[in-house]
Amino acid sequence: MRQIDVQKLCDDARFGKFHVLLLFWCALIIIFDGYDLAVVGIALPSIMSDMGIQPTSAGFMVSSALLGMMLGAVFLGTIADRIGRVPAIVICLLLFSIFTAAAGLTRDPVTFGIARFLAGLGIGGVMPNVVAQMTEYSPRKIRSTMVTLMFSGYSVGGMLAALVGKGMIERYGWQSVFLAAGFPALLAPVILKYMPESLAFLVRNERSTRLKDILSRIDPRYVPQLADRFSLSDREGAPGSPIARLFAEGRGTSTVMLWIAFFMCLFMVYALSSWLTKLMAGAGHSLGSALTFVLVLNFGAMIGAIGGGWLADRFNIKYVLIAMYALAAISISLLGVKVPVAVLFFLVGLAGASTIGTQIVTYAFAGQFYPTAIRSTGIGWASGIGRGGAILAPIVIGFLVSKALPLQQNFVAIAVPGVIAMLAVCLIDARRSRNDGIAVAAADPA
Repeated sequence: MRQIDVQKLCDDARFGKFHVLLLFWCALIIIFDGYDLAVVGIALPSIMSDMGIQPTSAGFMVSSALLGMMLGAVFLGTIADRIGRVPAIVICLLLFSIFTAAAGLTRDPVTFGIARFLAGLGIGGVMPNVVAQMTEYSPRKIRSTMVTLMFSGYSVGGMLAALVGKGMIERYGWQSVFLAAGFPALLAPVILKYMPESLAFLVRNERSTRLKDILSRIDPRYVPQLADRFSLSDREGAPGSPIARLFAEGRGTSTVMLWIAFFMCLFMVYALSSWLTKLMAGAGHSLGSALTFVLVLNFGAMIGAIGGGWLADRFNIKYVLIAMYALAAISISLLGVKVPVAVLFFLVGLAGASTIGTQIVTYAFAGQFYPTAIRSTGIGWASGIGRGGAILAPIVIGFLVSKALPLQQNFVAIAVPGVIAMLAVCLIDARRSRNDGIAVAAADPA
């Protein structure tokens, strides 16, 4: 009888066809998720004009989805460790596709907010699950790069929303970009059939046949045998509930600091995603030009995510994050300074790289920090707590916009959380991630 450590097999495997297909499916889901998330910010000026609402009310409309995202991240992230990640991912996909499309059929702020809240459950719930899925199956040496490559789909989705918005809002109305979001629901059966289930879930439920099939595709050198038995290197049978284990074995302080970093980073991300178009339009730029800023923001995010992941696999991921948060605070503060348009575009791209891109690297760090058996739970709670910042951001910035403050003060308010996030990451003890057997760069650069 052979005892197979499935996590070690995945850690040591060579990058191959299995990883390409998994990256494709996870990135595609994140593209859809990013579109659904960005579409409100793209359409917000048109929605405000059509429904006759003020900035503060618009902030509450945007935050309805973010409240759903907070609950979805916590509930659907935690439940995935019990029902399986693939069913949880499919549930999330259906939620955010169907109800984002439904928001396009609404005619008043209340109904719109309800539809966006339900869509938010799926938008928030899918993120911790795909991060956990990619982290679990990626070879150790390129784990951060794989997660950030996957999450670059978030920026692609944001750019897609901006492109669709530029082509359709003025011609067909803001509703058209929401109705287009219903398409991904058609892919749910395909994802349910072809995406591999979580290793931890399969081991716990003794799905040996399925494990043998997946492991032989991950590493062709593995030849299944009838008497094979499977286990995880992170002691999946450790006592305690998944939530309690987030604070066990010395992880308590680091877990709280991770929550603070998520909160502050998501504040910056959603403040920019929700109000950049409106702030730039208010600064004298046309709607088309303001939407171009959103494209640049998301292009910068993609560069920042991929670059940050590459750096995290080669250097100390903790210090990479600290530098990126510092860059976020600086670049956002400078957005309110009067500079040539070309410099402004550069600063917007830099802000995207150091906010959205940094958030993606933070997801990668969280995915490596927690053991496999509680990974979705850990990422889900960090993401869920972080959604508090996402909920607060549109409301706070909407309030500041309603006060007609100078442009620079609005951007300084968005930048301050970057400093707080930087300090929180400084206090995270990355060595606690070693109980999963994961060689995180922050713990051992070699």
